[in-house]
Amino acid sequence: MKAIVILSFLECVLAQDRIFSWNGPGEPSEVDPNENVCPTDVASCGCCLMKNQMWKMETFFNMSLNELQRGLERAHAVLNNIRASRSAFSVALTDTRLCVGPNREDSVVKYGSVFINLGDGYSTNTGVFVAPRSGVYSLAITVYSDAGASGATLAACARLRLNGRALASPTEKNNQDQEDSVSAVLAVQLNAGDRVDVALPAGCFLCDDNNHYNTFTGFLLYATD
Repeated sequence: MKAIVILSFLECVLAQDRIFSWNGPGEPSEVDPNENVCPTDVASCGCCLMKNQMWKMETFFNMSLNELQRGLERAHAVLNNIRASRSAFSVALTDTRLCVGPNREDSVVKYGSVFINLGDGYSTNTGVFVAPRSGVYSLAITVYSDAGASGATLAACARLRLNGRALASPTEKNNQDQEDSVSAVLAVQLNAGDRVDVALPAGCFLCDDNNHYNTFTGFLLYATD
């Protein structure tokens, strides 16, 4: 019985070659299977309907595959944008005992100990962070100084600058104790190419060691370009 059914089906498919001329998947060249076209005999009509359903399934599969491909391309685009947005750095003054300043004029603090520099935006040679893309960034500095002895003049101060303009100037000057520190945290809108650094004002000095008291940190919160 099964052999008869299979044979009838094959005969039916061959018979439909008179109705459909296929140039490729989903491309009937003579008769559109969506049209209600059937031969007059019952067997051929059943085959016609079956072939019509197969055509619809193939068309639906091709459409679904194309939609999945477009979704994959959109996902890749989002992922690439996220990768391009990764920008973060965190540095300290030194890994060994070091004091910088006081100087007669302002000077850029060059942090030499790098915790992270994702995107290579910060340069230990220049002490400058260059924003890789436009966006809102979080910036933070902590300054610390050790006067060396109780009662000595203490001046822990620095300027967080954007393109040479001071954004914040955390300062601690007193002679009541031997050491002190101060911090500042900001959220700042930066454009691609903007330069951010920390300047040591004249008369101020910073001291550090492997405890990393003096730090400079920044990272991209979200891009705006």
